[in-house]
Amino acid sequence: MGNALRFLYQCCKPTAAGDSESLGHHGVSAATVGVSALAHDLFHFEITSQVPEGLSKHVVSSKKAQANWYRKLVEAWRESKPPPKTPEDTARLVIETLKRHKKADVEGLLAFYGLPLPHPLVELAAEAPTSLPEGVEYEFQTLPVDAKAVADGDTVTVYVSTTDPRESSCVPSDVQLAAVHRSQARSERNYTKADALYDRIVNAGYRVFNFQNEEILARKYRIRLRGIDAPESAMPYGEEAKEELTKIVQGKCLRVLVYGQDRYGRSVGDIYCNGKFVQELMLKKGLAWHYTAYDKRSEFTTWEKQARAKRVGLWASPNPEKPWDWRKDRREGK
Repeated sequence: MGNALRFLYQCCKPTAAGDSESLGHHGVSAATVGVSALAHDLFHFEITSQVPEGLSKHVVSSKKAQANWYRKLVEAWRESKPPPKTPEDTARLVIETLKRHKKADVEGLLAFYGLPLPHPLVELAAEAPTSLPEGVEYEFQTLPVDAKAVADGDTVTVYVSTTDPRESSCVPSDVQLAAVHRSQARSERNYTKADALYDRIVNAGYRVFNFQNEEILARKYRIRLRGIDAPESAMPYGEEAKEELTKIVQGKCLRVLVYGQDRYGRSVGDIYCNGKFVQELMLKKGLAWHYTAYDKRSEFTTWEKQARAKRVGLWASPNPEKPWDWRKDRREGK
């Protein structure tokens, strides 16, 4: 095994019997358990080709698959310069090396060594505004967000009840009539007519929700999160960004502050979920860039720099491709 692993393991050996007894088979001090335990097991694996006992209780894949992980981790540790010394650095090496493997396995492996999970909770600084910031045209509260409504890490489809005062005054009359006639058709069990009327409602940008045993007519909005640009779905960390945004908003009612529309007809806005600023979460978890071409807020730059410094999310890669460059290359056929 490389000198880096051997040296780290020697440095982190337990110095008292109590250390070994309190931390199980790895026998290391509490301060260094994650890093030294993995270093020990990689050192042991290169000699014996054996993965540690007890790992199978934390992961879902076979012993053969586990051996494949350890071979990859041995190579990654050897090539890392400098080698990881903190739990955060070690977790990033594991996540980056095994990013193509099952999420349950990666998280189980991290938990086995007591290392931080891929996207730990972050400390938030921004608070939901009590008055509308400069540039906001209007705000609204959404109905609960469906998981399928998240297109990627910076775009989500939401619905706003037409009982909202701003919405109630601008519902097209043909949509209102279609909703009334659909309800009547359903009560008469004329589902063919009801479905045809519903298609008319959907095509006009509305939808009928059954919410708390009451039918609610709601307007559709596609929201582009202002000031951030997440990796596209086909890019590295694109799926992770989408999953994280889904986790944040799924089933929640959102507060949206709208600044205007983009060229695709999406409402560009700030989103707050249970008082948390969603853009801040995405930036601090390393799942989006600050989109400086369209937003100059200094706090966004600060949050991105914090994620870069910690090498979380996409910043675990040394030189991640910017999504605006990726899109430009594809438009130009590169």
